[in-house]
Amino acid sequence: MELELKARPKYQRVLLKLSGEALAGERGYGIDLDVVNSISSQVSRVHQLGVQIALVVGGGNIFRGLAASERGFDRATGDYMGMLATVINALAIQDGLERLGQPARTMTAIQMPQVAEPYIRRRAVRHLEKGRVVILAAGNGDPYFTTDTTAALRAVEIAADVILKATRVDGVYTADPRLDPAARKLDRIDYMEALNRGLTVMDSTALTLCMENGVPIVVFDLLREGNIERVILGEEIGTLVGTQA
Repeated sequence: MELELKARPKYQRVLLKLSGEALAGERGYGIDLDVVNSISSQVSRVHQLGVQIALVVGGGNIFRGLAASERGFDRATGDYMGMLATVINALAIQDGLERLGQPARTMTAIQMPQVAEPYIRRRAVRHLEKGRVVILAAGNGDPYFTTDTTAALRAVEIAADVILKATRVDGVYTADPRLDPAARKLDRIDYMEALNRGLTVMDSTALTLCMENGVPIVVFDLLREGNIERVILGEEIGTLVGTQA
């Protein structure tokens, strides 16, 4: 049965959105190489199913521009620093993939040719078609935009079938389960309902962009080994955000 499922993944081209905090593991800051290795292994196995995969990674494990601005830091400068942090994370994942023999390319919205390729949409798609994992870093190159918005934008640009938002929780809840014991997990929810209820799926700009372009979002727990594959193979884990509740 498992082989039969692996022959028919539910999605053919996906965008995996990783939070920077997820890369920090239990330490909460910096890069946990065990987490990097686990993510790289899961991504490599998904690629072996014949799925084209791009990643957008955050930088919150190193620097958060918004948090710095709340303490008097210039917002634009802080956001640019956060974008550079995402490049550090992207290079770590690229190295993890390449050590497994999986070809990967890091592409950045801010040009830094010594370490990565500049992001060009058609080139990114070509890399995917050639069997390379593409890691998209440095946000969209502009301050005041989150990596959630970047993930939504890039997913639309490369015509991804779905955004897989890998987090440290197992889905979307009606309230913060750490603060409200009555909070319940939602298996499915409509875009508009998520917007109207202010649920923490993605920021409103990203969620609206997905809604307008019909890109579904699956929010799931990254820290459980094998969950990326489970989502790709159609197992109903986490929360599906789409046109039907």
